[in-house]
Amino acid sequence: QVQLVESGGGLVQAGGSLRLSCAASGSIASINAMGWYRQAPGKQREWVVGITSGGSTNYADSVKGRFTISRDNAKNTVNLQLTSLKPEDTAAYYCNADLVRATMYGPREYTYWGQGTQVTVSS
Repeated sequence: QVQLVESGGGLVQAGGSLRLSCAASGSIASINAMGWYRQAPGKQREWVVGITSGGSTNYADSVKGRFTISRDNAKNTVNLQLTSLKPEDTAAYYCNADLVRATMYGPREYTYWGQGTQVTVSS
């Protein structure tokens, strides 16, 4: 009953910018950490950035200074601003969230993933 839906991907020229969004919906008690991963064809999934419920952020070295993550706790949304894009940034970008749901057994922690949004950077 929980969904993460990403949006904002597309085709952009090298040096350009995109803004990705991820909205969580459903029966959610609270969201702890949220983040973004990416996976290029034939490559392993790569962690990109994470943000805690308190707003602390961590970035992969490959995107530091170029990507910026933010979240809106009231809307259960996380955003990723991509700037100075490079062809090597081309990948499917996946949002994830560590969240708490209320169940008949009490509160439980779960990890959810979005379906991915494609970012393609042309040279």
